[in-house]
Amino acid sequence: MAFTILAIFSSPLHSANFETDSIKRTTHSERQKNKEVEKINKDYIFSVKKRSGDIKLDGLINEDDWHKGEIINLSNMVLPYDTGRATAKSEVMMTYDKKAFYLAFVFHDTVPGKRPVESLRRDFVFTNNDNFSIYLDPFNDQTTGYSFGINAAGAQRDGSISNGNVNNLMWDCKWQSVIRNFGDRWTGEIRIPFKSIRYKTGVDHWGIQISRNDMKLNEKSAWAPVPRQFATATLAYAGQILWETPPPRSGLRLTLIPYLNTSISQNIENAESKKYKYNFGFDAKLGLTTSLNLDLTYNPDFSQAEVDDQVTNLDRYELYFPEKRQFFLENSDLFGNFGAVNIRPFFSRRIGLDAPVKAGARLSGKVGRDWRLGLMDMQTEKQGVLLVRNFFVTSIQKKVFARSNVGVIFVNKEQLDVPFDWQDGNKYNRIVGLEYNLASRNNFLNSKFFAQKSFTPGKMTSEEYSQGIDFAYSRKSFLLEMEELYVGRDYNAEAGYVPRHDYLKVNPKATFNFFPKKGLLEYHGFSAEFDNFYSPGNMELIDRQIIANYFFQYKNRAHLDIINKLNYVVLQKDYDPTNRGKYYLPATSSYQGYEFALNYISDNSRLFKYLINSGYGGYYNGKRWFVEGTLNYRVQPYGYMSLIYSYNNLMLPAPWNRSGLWLVGTKLDVTLTDKLFFSTYVQYNQQIDNVNINARFQWRYRPVSDFFIVYTDNYFPGYMLEKNRALVLKLSYWFN
Repeated sequence: MAFTILAIFSSPLHSANFETDSIKRTTHSERQKNKEVEKINKDYIFSVKKRSGDIKLDGLINEDDWHKGEIINLSNMVLPYDTGRATAKSEVMMTYDKKAFYLAFVFHDTVPGKRPVESLRRDFVFTNNDNFSIYLDPFNDQTTGYSFGINAAGAQRDGSISNGNVNNLMWDCKWQSVIRNFGDRWTGEIRIPFKSIRYKTGVDHWGIQISRNDMKLNEKSAWAPVPRQFATATLAYAGQILWETPPPRSGLRLTLIPYLNTSISQNIENAESKKYKYNFGFDAKLGLTTSLNLDLTYNPDFSQAEVDDQVTNLDRYELYFPEKRQFFLENSDLFGNFGAVNIRPFFSRRIGLDAPVKAGARLSGKVGRDWRLGLMDMQTEKQGVLLVRNFFVTSIQKKVFARSNVGVIFVNKEQLDVPFDWQDGNKYNRIVGLEYNLASRNNFLNSKFFAQKSFTPGKMTSEEYSQGIDFAYSRKSFLLEMEELYVGRDYNAEAGYVPRHDYLKVNPKATFNFFPKKGLLEYHGFSAEFDNFYSPGNMELIDRQIIANYFFQYKNRAHLDIINKLNYVVLQKDYDPTNRGKYYLPATSSYQGYEFALNYISDNSRLFKYLINSGYGGYYNGKRWFVEGTLNYRVQPYGYMSLIYSYNNLMLPAPWNRSGLWLVGTKLDVTLTDKLFFSTYVQYNQQIDNVNINARFQWRYRPVSDFFIVYTDNYFPGYMLEKNRALVLKLSYWFN
């Protein structure tokens, strides 16, 4: 196994200088020598004292330490307006000791009635729940951090923040919380261990933002003001925690997560007998410093990961499904955010889906003040004709200016123990990439410039590279965007996600918003977009979409889009417009057409909510009418029932003729308590002639320690003849 061992020696941390009068009054003279990165909301300072007594997590907020310290109010409205004061009073307190920090809050109501929540399930959606959320920037880089939240039923939400505001909720850690509901208010207490997160040692200030979502008022508020066009998780607008003394220096920290797994499966379609498997493995986390972490895995098992939502695939290129496996998630931006959305040199889902992962290691985090490091080495087992493969990726980021960075990535996919006469693929595939991410201090300007080069045996051409420029300038009343992308004909990223090759894309886009002073509308506006693809050799136009939309955002958070599209395409290879692989339109043939659609999202605060998207227009050599969306009814706080539907009526000439493609999925999500969860998902996909049933029971018997039962079944729809089925039992425990 080709594991990489890296020794890192970091220079001593340089502390930072506070330059506001309010900080100088509350700090000792030696702190005044430090230099702090300039921040927009530098005057929002939350001074936190060490606790002197015990704190019992019961949600009652009756300990003396809460009232001795500073109490802040989330008084700045973010939505529906960012120029006013929050309607309801929201008070937050904070303290800490040598092991953890604590927050308490009191959220007052101005509207009677139940507080809307989705369920008791972990990692709820912010906009679907009355909730309290905090966003931490422990490195003061306004780019990376952590989020924690609780909804009004007590469900927890945690995630890791990258790129200044991207919140990945797949990340989990150990922390505790308790809430209490009263007629006119709800209260809560939170304890977050210092060892659950990464931070700089010896630093007495962190970035912090605190937010409340009040769905009865359809109002979002925050402690430090945030322009309405940005999420409250945007770290550029965070205030600061000022610790009485710096958080503790942590030594070597070890977390071990072993698992036991047993399963039974049968492929009935291939007339195979039942297979019984027993397995074990572990994940381990080793905190080398408070900001650098080593993750190890042996024989990992991902059977408990949520099933992907099926879709009707009418696209000519490979579809993208997000990573949901826990091992790959912490600091995942260091590996997976290079390039553009459809030009990723590394995509972690390439590892372990076609062959089991034997073992792996991942080193990631901060090194010194301005450097971030990512290093991953994974090895898969031999599976059928697939050889043992090693996936190695390393990246380095250097912070420049206030919030920008320069990054380099190297990806290597290599076949091991290759037979002499093996000709089933490339023995190796490598990518080198360089990029510059420009983010202005106020987050109005965000741009990316990147270039990538691939290396594959037997190829040495001028078409083995890709490059791109992505520009966005955002203000309250407008958003200007420009994207230019190029992918060479021979560019090859086998461990990445690059569904399309040999094109130059130019995509300008502009959006304008208007804010009426009265009425039901929060804002309305229009957007225009020109999405053009050219053949690089002769600059022939091969794809174009001209899109003009008008939209309405209502004060109750409902939303309506009116969508107009002019489409033009020249097929680069034979294509079946039904994606069933029977009859094909010929390469070089061209098609154009107009499409009109309406998209409506209902008020999120209602027990019953829905989304509907419907349209009609030209589709290659015919027409298409479609309707799709979701229906959702929640029984709070115990869960919800939902229906996902999609119908595409393809009106094509012979030999396809009229073709209707249905996709229907029903989901029942039950949260009996905040530790017992059950979900079942039934999906019928007419395009692939399949009915899928997936049921998952989860018992979180200890923090981040789970017992899972997962059942999966697939059928032919006609007479419900079985294709295959599997039953998995998995037990994991988090030692730390």
